[in-house]
Amino acid sequence: MEIKYLYTVKTILETGSFQNAARRLNYTQSTITFQIRQLEQELSVQLFEKVGRKMALTQAGKELLPYIDAALQAVEQLMDAGKTADEMSGTINIAVPETLLIYKMQPVLQEFRLQAPNVRLSLQTLNCYEIRNSIVSGSTDIGIHYDIGSCPAPMITERLAAYPLSLVSSPLLEDGERNFIEKNQRKKVCLISNDPGSIYRNIFERYLKQKNIQLEGFMEIWSVEAAKRSVASNLGIAYLPRFAVEQELDSGLLQELPAQMENERISAAISRHKNKWISPAMELFIRLLREKLAES
Repeated sequence: MEIKYLYTVKTILETGSFQNAARRLNYTQSTITFQIRQLEQELSVQLFEKVGRKMALTQAGKELLPYIDAALQAVEQLMDAGKTADEMSGTINIAVPETLLIYKMQPVLQEFRLQAPNVRLSLQTLNCYEIRNSIVSGSTDIGIHYDIGSCPAPMITERLAAYPLSLVSSPLLEDGERNFIEKNQRKKVCLISNDPGSIYRNIFERYLKQKNIQLEGFMEIWSVEAAKRSVASNLGIAYLPRFAVEQELDSGLLQELPAQMENERISAAISRHKNKWISPAMELFIRLLREKLAES
């Protein structure tokens, strides 16, 4: 059995299709198909089936996945035995929300690249709930996310730092629309969100419900930078981690709105599957996360 065939299985799971796996591994799609067919013949099972537009494991494939993971982890342990940080290789699959990736992760990535230049980092931006699912499924090695409370049993989670949140608008917003303290209001503004499933949007919507404040509508923009620019153009308001809007607040491009949410915080955390082997490269990355995110 070829070990590279097992890596191909994992890459298909991570990318969602034979075509995307071929692109990542620098193979032709026919090579990917050949490898999977060969592996299926050796194991006497069908591993993949098409679900919608994605390739997913069959039930037999799901039952074999823990053994595939164990085999690949054993190979990685052998390959990394006795290596120094700059000699380490392989891939770490990381999932992280957009806001943390843009505003908090850059020092971690810079230092990791200096210390382990031969390790490939595969980063995917997901919301916290999707990150939790990807860790449980095994497609993500390390999840950096906001703490969303109880996690499934297979996950090990460690909190790192807590961050305040800010309700912001354009300085051009009408005076009558700026007060979010009084109850029972109907406002002619919309909420602009970079992620409809984000924990901070959920916090703000609960606050609106408690105050019986109704907004004119919602605008979903899947980019935090585009969301901030839309707020600055007076298209609506946004509720975001304060570190994501500090520069705009300092420059006067955005203003903070009064609301009784001064004590609201979201905590950054790291998670991994409890059965996943921590390679030396993963151990280094986790150590840098603890150091850098705690400092910020």
